[in-house]
Amino acid sequence: MGQTSSFKRTTAGRSGRFAGMQRIPAGTFVMGSEDFYSDEAPLREVNVASFWIDETPVTNAQFARFVAATGHVTSAEIAPDPADYPDMDPSLAVPGSMVFSPPAQPVDLGGQPIWWKIIPGADWRHPLGPDSTIESMGRHPVLHVGYHDALAYAGWAGKALPSEAEWEYAARGGLEGQAYSWGSDLHPAGRRMAKIWEGAFPWQNEAPAGLERTSPVKSYPRNGYGLYDTIGNVWEWTAEDYDRVPSTSSPVCCGSGGASNKRRKVVKGGSHLCAPEYCQRYRPAARWPQPTDTTTSHMGFRCVIRLSSAHKVGNRDPHS
Repeated sequence: MGQTSSFKRTTAGRSGRFAGMQRIPAGTFVMGSEDFYSDEAPLREVNVASFWIDETPVTNAQFARFVAATGHVTSAEIAPDPADYPDMDPSLAVPGSMVFSPPAQPVDLGGQPIWWKIIPGADWRHPLGPDSTIESMGRHPVLHVGYHDALAYAGWAGKALPSEAEWEYAARGGLEGQAYSWGSDLHPAGRRMAKIWEGAFPWQNEAPAGLERTSPVKSYPRNGYGLYDTIGNVWEWTAEDYDRVPSTSSPVCCGSGGASNKRRKVVKGGSHLCAPEYCQRYRPAARWPQPTDTTTSHMGFRCVIRLSSAHKVGNRDPHS
């Protein structure tokens, strides 16, 4: 199982392709959970080959260098095709993205997620809309990136997007049978370990001023594999197709853009909007289906470099 005993982080002197990355040792782990949402089950043993993974989600500064070098135009900067969104108001067929827009008072958490709005002009440079900026936010995770934007960045960097198994294995940090990357308690000894919602969701935000949304990467403790922000801050794209139907009772804090008819990919890790009373997806096993063309104000990614063959899913039942 998890191979933490012989794992050692080696960061000194790293440069080139592997700068800002951690090497994850090959191993076998129990993937999934049977304690939270139905699409995380069943528990299954998965073999993972050794690979490198970014220590943090890709930041605004890193993504800006990619755009400067390639001229890439993100999905949020391109007007959507109404044919892909049968129920779309034609007036919304303009460049933009989904932005968390909190109500001013408590709302029914069992109703529609009224805290999401499509904001014309919102994109990675303008995370809250055309009048906003990422100035002084170079160390924050890049937002409003679709699946193909993440793929384009990964290709430019000589990397790839992780499989769901790679992502979850790395996020667990070598721990087995624990809900979080650090253990079984969300706030051990009262300490906040990740950037998740503070206050009464979605209207009361008790985070420090300037940190009501994302936080700079490396603001919280790293896990056992030397990775930051694998829980909270931003959801992260994986290369995995989502092949299940989410429960109708599942909270839709994630702004999935369900009206899109595009293919869905698994995203992992939860975000700064996950709250204990509403969405407990701030765990390595948690997953969410995200249409490949849908962008939001809490969606990011990190990349991997594979060293050998892809992971193989074993047939053994971990309960046996």
